[in-house]
Amino acid sequence: MKIARKWMVSVIVFAGVLLILSACVSQQTESKQTESSSAPASTSDISSSTMMNKGETAPEFSLLDLKGNTVGLSDVQGKKVYVKYWASWCSICLAGLEDLNNLAGQNNDFQVITIVTPDYKGEKSSQAFTEWFDQQPYDNITVLLDEKGVWAKKFGVRAYPSSFYIGSDGILAKSQPGHASNEQIMESLQEIL
Repeated sequence: MKIARKWMVSVIVFAGVLLILSACVSQQTESKQTESSSAPASTSDISSSTMMNKGETAPEFSLLDLKGNTVGLSDVQGKKVYVKYWASWCSICLAGLEDLNNLAGQNNDFQVITIVTPDYKGEKSSQAFTEWFDQQPYDNITVLLDEKGVWAKKFGVRAYPSSFYIGSDGILAKSQPGHASNEQIMESLQEIL
């Protein structure tokens, strides 16, 4: 009987300790949840589409076009800019070039710039790309050469095609991987300053 009583007391004490410990852990978890829900969201938690003209300044690229002219973001200062990163091996990119050529040929309040990355992520060399593109029927598209993807890394390009919308204030207002139709491009540019 003494052994049974000691065993019973031990079980009750053990259960009490477990109960106290679980209450502490529960309180700690609630405290962390309250802190995380009351903390302001970081910029990575907020969709880029809700941060129009808020955020970081767009990378100040200065690149050569297919004719050897230097073109930089500073050349279009004060204008909205649509930047499209694409690749010659990307079938989705190629399917959208005719529409993009039409958009670039229109008189809009924004500049259309496309960028490819020679010798980076499977793209041809600059010379091979230029020879290939010269055979294409896209006279309105400005193509810049980002050798080895130096600026692609700064823009954070993860997929081809990728779109970047830069406000007239030079702020990278929106980025979007994947194909964007002309309607989507124009709508996104109308939403920013």
